Amino acid sequence: MARSALLNVMVQAALKAGKSLSRDFGEVQNLQVSLKGPGDFVSQADRKAEKIIQDELMKSRPTYGFLGEESEEIKGTDGAHRWIVDPLDGTTNFLHGIPIFGVSIALERNNEIVAGVIYNPAMDELYTAERGGGAFLNDRRLRVASRRVLSDAVIGCGVPHLGRGNHGKFLLELRHVMGEVAGVRRFGSAALDLAYVAAGRLDGYWENDLSAWDIAAGIILVREAGGYVSDFNGGTSILETGTVLAGNEHIHKALLEVSHRPLPR
Repeated sequence: MARSALLNVMVQAALKAGKSLSRDFGEVQNLQVSLKGPGDFVSQADRKAEKIIQDELMKSRPTYGFLGEESEEIKGTDGAHRWIVDPLDGTTNFLHGIPIFGVSIALERNNEIVAGVIYNPAMDELYTAERGGGAFLNDRRLRVASRRVLSDAVIGCGVPHLGRGNHGKFLLELRHVMGEVAGVRRFGSAALDLAYVAAGRLDGYWENDLSAWDIAAGIILVREAGGYVSDFNGGTSILETGTVLAGNEHIHKALLEVSHRPLPR
């Protein structure tokens, strides 16, 4: 597959950060047995990965803006371009030695996501997409799953945890969705959830209370794999609202309807 110069820069940054995270992940597994635990170590690993990515991207395109989870936003002099980066999506998984986490890098041009890279170093899975160029897992072209009805579908979601999100609202959504589908999964990484939709592993996915860096790269992956992505109201304000709902045309439509059903009397 041919990649643009910009996508190559993003891939190299993701791979370099992924190598650093792989080393730290091995150390986290050793730290699990200690009383203090690996929490502080993981925070350092997260910040180190972001520094690697920021250095790589800004070295190549110093005028672009930069929005990352672990640092202050940089307003670029370019004005039209911005990197949106999550150096470690799936921090809780990483902290507990679960190999489902990833580096997420997106490029925004004039408020539209035009390229995305998600890399899971534990599984050596590299997801890439450019607007109009398709979506790929390593060198294999991706297409969203073709299932048309929810009763055949496996749907991913995010579960709000301690101090995060509206638990009651989520339980209502889950109540409606799980009664209609073949299965519900919660993997703990929004970036990889969207990558799995693009790869056809999940038929659909929804989640609330997200940040732009959690989902920016995944949005273009799903769209370039032939899928539909919207905010929770079916609109395009995904990054602004922090809500996302994804699937193929049929599953997206059905999931949107089911998740909005009112509580039955």
